[in-house]
Amino acid sequence: MTEATNLAAAAASPDPKVGLRAVLALRRLLERLEAIQVANAREQGWPWQAIADSLEVSRQAVHQKYNRRDRGR
Repeated sequence: MTEATNLAAAAASPDPKVGLRAVLALRRLLERLEAIQVANAREQGWPWQAIADSLEVSRQAVHQKYNRRDRGR
């Protein structure tokens, strides 16, 4: 089983402590994966609007969240 599969199973635990910790770990994994893919899209020349459309959020939201990371490159 993969880490994500194990975490998904733990998130369904009837023990709230186990379930909530798994949800937190999944949220952190999701944030890392999203950041990697946004950076990948930007490196390939994707405009902010295309990224926002793919994530089903506003252009302003994705730009505000990730633009500061672009400046350091």
